Amino acid sequence: MNQIDERIMEWVRENGFASPSILSRERGFDVSSGYIRDRCRWLQYAGLLAPVSGDLYDLTSEGILYLKGELDARHCPRPTPSKVFEDRYATPPDWVEAGVKFRIRL
Repeated sequence: MNQIDERIMEWVRENGFASPSILSRERGFDVSSGYIRDRCRWLQYAGLLAPVSGDLYDLTSEGILYLKGELDARHCPRPTPSKVFEDRYATPPDWVEAGVKFRIRL
């Protein structure tokens, strides 16, 4: 956990679910949306945030307990880069091939 992680979770608690791009435009977040996206994935792996739809995240019940001081982050799953980002470049499961064929005209 770092300071940005706690800011992300506090913002979501106070304002409702958010995406990394929304958070990066907010005051107090002086980091890129890509960095916030990575931190959201870490928090998701730890069970503190959950994806709602697409790139939107919301707090889990564990995330709420953490912010209340009733859950120690040491008891959450410990993220590692290989676990968090192993499917970073995978095709999302809801994508379907369009079946479009291209022809090259000579």
